[in-house]
Amino acid sequence: MAGGQERILRGRIRSVQATKKITRAMELIAASRIVKAQQRVQAAVPYSEQITEVVRDLAAAGASSDSPLLAGRESIKNVCYVAVTADRGLCGGYNAGVLRAAEGEIKLDVQAGRGYVIVPIGRKAESYFRFRGYTLEKGFAGFSDAPAYANAKEIGQHVVELYASGAVDKVVLVYTRFVTAGTQEVVLRPLVPLERSVVEGGDGKPADASADYEYEPDPTVILNTLLPRYVEARIYAALLNAAASEHAFRQRAMKSATDNAEELIKSLSRIMNRARQDAITTEIMEIVGGAEALSS
Repeated sequence: MAGGQERILRGRIRSVQATKKITRAMELIAASRIVKAQQRVQAAVPYSEQITEVVRDLAAAGASSDSPLLAGRESIKNVCYVAVTADRGLCGGYNAGVLRAAEGEIKLDVQAGRGYVIVPIGRKAESYFRFRGYTLEKGFAGFSDAPAYANAKEIGQHVVELYASGAVDKVVLVYTRFVTAGTQEVVLRPLVPLERSVVEGGDGKPADASADYEYEPDPTVILNTLLPRYVEARIYAALLNAAASEHAFRQRAMKSATDNAEELIKSLSRIMNRARQDAITTEIMEIVGGAEALSS
C-alpha cells in the first residue's frame, strides 16, 4: 500500500514540475513583452500630444466647434461602453477589473432609465457579456496583446458612426491604464463627444499666434476632418496601455503560479518522504517480529 502511495505522489510531483516549467516560461515571455509594450506606449505619446495641439491651434484660428463630435446631446438616453479586455486568460484579475467597472456603470444607467450598448474589445469581454445576456454591438478581437493603428481606426470609425447616427448619445472607453510594471489602474474615459477643453484654451497657441499659419481649406473643414483621427488616436493609446497592462498582469500571475508550484512540490516531497520512512519502519518491524518468532 505504501509503495502505491509513493508512486502516486511521484506522479503528482512530476505533473507539478511540468506545470512549473510552463508557468515559468510564460512568466519570462510576459516579462520580455512588457518592455516592448511600454516602449510602444511611450512612442505613441508624441503623436497624441501633437494632434491635440493641432486641434487647439485650429480652434484658435477661428474654426467652428459645432462638429457633431463636439456637440453634446441635451439628454443622455443611450450610452455606449467600449470595454477593452484580453483575448486570452491566465492574466490574473486583468479582465475582471474591466468587466466589473463596465458592469457597474451599466447597472447605474439601467437604474437611471438610460439605455446602453457594449462594444466588446477582446474575446473575454464578448464571451462574458454575451453569456450574461447584455446588449452587444459589433465586437473586435484578435489583437489584444499587440494592437495596430488599423485596429484602433476600425473601432473609431464604428463608434463615431454610432454617435453620428444618433444610436447612442455618449461613448465611454473602459480600459486598464499602464502606470508602471507594478501598477495599473482601470479607468473610464469619455470618448465621444469630445470635451470642450480639447479645442478651447489649454495648451493651444493664443489667438494672436494663429496669424503665423495659413489654412487651406478652411480651418473648420480641417477640424471636422481631424476630429475622427483624434478619436482614433485616443483609442489607439488605450489599446497600447491595455496591452502593456495585460502583459504585466500575466507576468505577475505566472510568477505567483510558479511560486505556488514550488511550494506544492516541497509539500508533496515531504509527504512522500514520510510515507517512505513509514514503509521502511513497517518492514523493519516485520523482520524483527519474524526473527523473534523463529528464535522462540
